[in-house]
Amino acid sequence: MVEFEEHAQGGRRAPLDIAEAALVLCDAAGRVESWPDTAERLLGHPAADVLGRPAAEVLDPADAARLPALAAACRAHGGWSGPLTVRRKDGARVGVLAQLAPVTDRAGAGHWLAVATEQSPFPGWEMSRAVLERMLTQTPVGMAVVDTDLRFVWSNLALERFGGGPARERIGRRLAEIQPGIDAESLEAQMRRVLETGEPVLGYEHIGRPRSEPTQERAHAMSFVRLDNGDGRPIGVCYTVIDITERYRSRQRLLLLDRAGTAIGRTLDVTRTAQELADVAVPDLADFVVVDLLDSVMRGGEPPTGPPGATDLVALRRAGQQSVRPGIPEAVVAVGDLAAYRPASPPIRALTDGRSWRAERLDPDGAEWAPEVPGGRRRRLLAQGLHTAMVVPIRARGTTMGVTSFFRAARGEPFGADDLRLAEEFVSRAAVCLDNARRYTRERDAALTLQRSLLPQGDVEQNVLSLATCYRPADELAGVGGDWYDVIPLSGARLALVVGEVRGHGIGAIATMGRLRTAVQTLAALDLRPEELLARLDDLVSRVSEEGGQGAGTGAVGTSCLYTVYDPIGRCFTLASAGHPPPVLVAPDGTAAFADVPVGPELGVSGLPFEAVEVPVKEDSVLALYTDGLLAGADSPAGGPPAERLLRALTAPGAALHTLGESVLGALVPPRQRDDVTLVLARTRGLDPDRLASWELAADPAVVGRARELAAGQLAAWELPDLTFTTELVVSELVTNAIRYGSGPIRLRLILEHTLICEVCDGSSTAPYLRHPRTTDEGGRGLFLISQFTHRWGTRYTPDGKVIWAEQLLA
Repeated sequence: MVEFEEHAQGGRRAPLDIAEAALVLCDAAGRVESWPDTAERLLGHPAADVLGRPAAEVLDPADAARLPALAAACRAHGGWSGPLTVRRKDGARVGVLAQLAPVTDRAGAGHWLAVATEQSPFPGWEMSRAVLERMLTQTPVGMAVVDTDLRFVWSNLALERFGGGPARERIGRRLAEIQPGIDAESLEAQMRRVLETGEPVLGYEHIGRPRSEPTQERAHAMSFVRLDNGDGRPIGVCYTVIDITERYRSRQRLLLLDRAGTAIGRTLDVTRTAQELADVAVPDLADFVVVDLLDSVMRGGEPPTGPPGATDLVALRRAGQQSVRPGIPEAVVAVGDLAAYRPASPPIRALTDGRSWRAERLDPDGAEWAPEVPGGRRRRLLAQGLHTAMVVPIRARGTTMGVTSFFRAARGEPFGADDLRLAEEFVSRAAVCLDNARRYTRERDAALTLQRSLLPQGDVEQNVLSLATCYRPADELAGVGGDWYDVIPLSGARLALVVGEVRGHGIGAIATMGRLRTAVQTLAALDLRPEELLARLDDLVSRVSEEGGQGAGTGAVGTSCLYTVYDPIGRCFTLASAGHPPPVLVAPDGTAAFADVPVGPELGVSGLPFEAVEVPVKEDSVLALYTDGLLAGADSPAGGPPAERLLRALTAPGAALHTLGESVLGALVPPRQRDDVTLVLARTRGLDPDRLASWELAADPAVVGRARELAAGQLAAWELPDLTFTTELVVSELVTNAIRYGSGPIRLRLILEHTLICEVCDGSSTAPYLRHPRTTDEGGRGLFLISQFTHRWGTRYTPDGKVIWAEQLLA
């Protein structure tokens, strides 16, 4: 559509368009055959007054006398344009710009097509006249008239540039016959719609490949207007065609850039971002795209400095690739593998100098582009018909991280300068996302390394529990959290299991987690009851919070923690919770249920007391401790509430713990988890009765020798003669201290687990302490000797008194 603005008094806008001009069709004798509404509005005569009458009757007498000469000039030159004066029905004269053209229908009959628009008395109508004069002859706008059967009756010279042959060869033929490859059916459907409804179609966009340029995709804007006779019956359609390929391509480039802005960088994963870059470019820009990055970039590190060697192949890591063909047959390496290039190849040159490279036509013999390396890259490129290429370096913040290579095979047109600018534009946008992902990968790896260093290293050597731990960090957008777990050996062959979660993510949460884990280990060494341990931990968090002066901003406030102690002799768990979800207890038959544990406040929140509960268990039961991230992403309308899904997932009698843990994570944790997930599974074992020996002793110094004999006899039964001397020494010292400083009944107990444990219990709550005696002291060396001859020793308190214990390694 050709349009210009003409400003007259009052700012009237006069568009020049085939839909606004008056289209008048006359027969060979000059009698009016078609008089549309636009002609009636412009020329002031109703259709009933002029149809079938000579067109000269509506003209000024002077112009009517010129009609024979104008007709002769029109036949000689293929058309005529100029000003005419029309007499309206009310007698007023109207100046119009007219364009006359001869038209021949498929029967060979001659007609005249007149296009008229009103003259303007204001500056600029000369421009209007010039445009009108060129509309049918020299304009780039193609025009044609088809009859009701959609057969051509007339077309101007400009239409030939859009394909289909000369104008004379179109007469009597349909568009589908002269240009079958441009989806003529859709265009003819628009013409039929206009014929049926009478409503013009303006600015209809059509994308196709003309027969004259089969390798070039062209875009056209088309307008369709119906032509009616005096009875209002349609007699044909007049349409115009304008080439808008450049505008269409510019719009497609903007759409591609817009899509790149939303599709690239949705994650902070280097490989995913590289794959998104390849996905966006196919198929709108290229048929095959590969993204190769430096190996250090894939790991989150800094790119190496300095150019590559002059002779060695340079290896880049394939980070992403995409093709219009299923299966990406053009690829010779898979994502994640190394692709080798020669130093002189375009990818390495672009990587080294930071400048893009483009080849409109790839040289089939250009071995420097695709060297013969294992996999036959050059043969594969040639076999797939890749004929044009671009290589764009991936640069951000002054750092070159890799290259992106673009190829075309299916479409014939080579890459142009505009294509290269477009590729550079959205690769530069992707480069920022890749650099962000690289930096985040480095920071995330550092956080994960710190977190792993703060969590238990290896398995704790013990026999009373089988343990399996499963940890899955949150996705890269959420960051690493502060989940932690711990397994702490206690006296009396007992084990403490701890699981907790610090609010927030990142280095701060991990540091807080490390502090709390250290505090729990320190408090556990005092052999405190679970509820007392949480109370002291709560005091610690509150004190640290007050010292920081920022309340919950210190990170520890609001931490949840579950502390439980397993006693293999009594076969029970003693549990206490500080705002942590209750664990799941799975019976040997596979029945799963949540343990009835009172959930106290989170640490540092209220200062209220905590409560512990003792849960007896059977042999081969499983206790599942977890953080709330396990249930956070488990909502599923089909599977039911998360808690029910957890119970179902844990119902697997006899399953190996590691297998069970992975099965639970697979059932409840989505691929992109927004929170860390920690799962600790513990299968119980009781202590065999023959591994425990206990004796009641009188508070008489004479029983010390008897206690040594009993211990030596038991070690002989356990076939541990090497430990007899040290055990007799430990028993002698501990029983002597209990008789001298303790009160009430005395009990001696030996426990054989993965270590040998000696315990002496009395009714006093006074704790012994280790000291360095002077050379002149006659006593005070008992605990010092015990500390030197045993692995460790300590004191724990019971409701009836205290227990002093010492532990020896079996080796």
